[in-house]
Amino acid sequence: MKVMILAAGVGERMRPLTAHTPKPLLEVGGRPLIAWHIEALAALGLDELVINVSHLAAQIIDWCGDGSRWGVRIRYSAEPEPLETAGGIHRALPLLGEAPFLVVNGDVWTSFPLQRLLARRDLPAGAAHLVLVDNPPQHPDGDFCVSDEGLVRARPPGKPGLTYAGVGVYTAGFFADMAPGKLPLRPLLDVAIARGRVSGEHFRGAWTDVGTPQRLRELDARLLRVNAGSEDDLTSHSR
Repeated sequence: MKVMILAAGVGERMRPLTAHTPKPLLEVGGRPLIAWHIEALAALGLDELVINVSHLAAQIIDWCGDGSRWGVRIRYSAEPEPLETAGGIHRALPLLGEAPFLVVNGDVWTSFPLQRLLARRDLPAGAAHLVLVDNPPQHPDGDFCVSDEGLVRARPPGKPGLTYAGVGVYTAGFFADMAPGKLPLRPLLDVAIARGRVSGEHFRGAWTDVGTPQRLRELDARLLRVNAGSEDDLTSHSR
């Protein structure tokens, strides 16, 4: 299974930190956010990675290189301007191929066991599978719900759902109806969910959307405590 790490965003809410450093290279627990992903993927033998880059792209390319220090192969999908999630994935499809592929947001940190997603290699054309988490304080209503059958459903009005974790498996056919260009992922998900093409699972372990300097500092402090042995685990949510 090939993997795409989304790393092209500007990180407006992280300024001034992202004025000179791309968000995936901001450090938590002693290493850049993107390194946590690459190391976890390499440990599973997922060694064909695609990283999209735009904002301060040269820094990401210089730091990650060809991936050989982790035993993986990294290829880059360059965007003249950030194309948002769906637009970036669509542009990278020639590098990702026809088989289902894993997508991970470069600005999240999670202890989710990525090996669970290897079972999704057989997703049918046009389908997707999402990892959902409990809603963080900054997103109390969530995005979607998951049925008892494991299908992702629209969130009923006035009721909280779950939050998309920025981790999922997609097929090339999921993006077949979109034109090249700038587009977020949500409109495509809404259409596919209405058609019953999106499955999902609820992960209750550690997850952080590193969207503000405060969240970055909080996660960094917690990971350093874990590394120092002063905190036992990361089974509860980091926010």
